[in-house]
Amino acid sequence: MSDLKVTLIQADLYWEDIDANLRMFDEKINSIGERTEVVFLPEMFSTGFSMAPERLAQTMDGSAFQWMKKKAAEKNIIITGSLIIEENGKYLNRLIWMLPNGTYGTYDKRHLFGYAGEHEHYVGGDKRLIASVKGWKINLNICYDMRFPVWARNRIVEETGAPAYDVLVYVANWPERRNIAWKTLLRARAIENQCYAIGVNRVGNDGNNIYHSGDTSLIDPMGEIIYEKAHEQDIFTYTLSRERLDEVRKNIPFLKDADAFTILD
Repeated sequence: MSDLKVTLIQADLYWEDIDANLRMFDEKINSIGERTEVVFLPEMFSTGFSMAPERLAQTMDGSAFQWMKKKAAEKNIIITGSLIIEENGKYLNRLIWMLPNGTYGTYDKRHLFGYAGEHEHYVGGDKRLIASVKGWKINLNICYDMRFPVWARNRIVEETGAPAYDVLVYVANWPERRNIAWKTLLRARAIENQCYAIGVNRVGNDGNNIYHSGDTSLIDPMGEIIYEKAHEQDIFTYTLSRERLDEVRKNIPFLKDADAFTILD
């Protein structure tokens, strides 16, 4: 398995303005000056974290989905982030994993943020999405999911003898007022799951005047902070080292001792 080059984009989103956000991310991706393979965008990157899906939701044929498809093909990259999607009369906070050839995977946010009433507007998912690229397994999650470690727990797959995934990702709109939890939990998820952890957050005030400090981060499998950025927009590209990941897992092989369990619902 070779190394993997990833790009994290921390942006100040235009509140409930799909066209403006798509133009902004188009410019940001165009500005990446080096070759990259996977680009990570925040949660609800085309609208901000809005509780108005009745006005903002698009189908899987909408402009935001089509933009992801076009941009991934144009730049020969994978693009991922979540959108407000309407499907079968239901609203979903759906992460799209878009490949350059137009094929894609989806993950519907499992843990809806009741404190903001997300559960009153959206329907939660019940299936994980672990995507594959260049032999890397990437476990994709959304924001509030980070508070629930059982959902993200990495375990040895019996058939392969290897961990279920190598990179744990959270795309988010996580406010500054709770950024201690964001920073602490992201590092904990990396350490306990012996994986790289990526948290891609927005920055700036949203339409409810809630400030987001960003704190977009990349953590290595030992919990070391490779990258962390607060209070400003930024684009960060980094090469994930397979050698580093294998070294940590070989020297401290504790995943094999993890508790066995089954999530029933």
